[in-house]
Amino acid sequence: MSKTNTNDFYQKVYEIVARIPEGKVTSYGAIAGYLGVESGARMVGYALNNYNSADLGFYIPAHRVLNRLGQLTGRGHFEGDTMRERLEQDGVEFVEEYTVNMEKHFWTPYELED
Repeated sequence: MSKTNTNDFYQKVYEIVARIPEGKVTSYGAIAGYLGVESGARMVGYALNNYNSADLGFYIPAHRVLNRLGQLTGRGHFEGDTMRERLEQDGVEFVEEYTVNMEKHFWTPYELED
């Protein structure tokens, strides 16, 4: 993927993540699939790792993006237990210490089309 295509993809990821409703979560794979990159979950993770609100001028709730099992695999990119704390503030319930109740809280980007 060229630098321009990467930047376009990252921008699309940020736009989707910015629209995840409070109290909902989605997965890296769901975002990738919506963008037409079926095996692109890692690319979504790379995009989120490169996110900088100062550069983009808007905030995205990256704490709402989890792996397909509902696990907080991105928590290492947040200070302390911030990712879990933010999800709890959003009203998200956990079934294990770092696993979200996906049946209750999963949101798909396809809901943007409704």
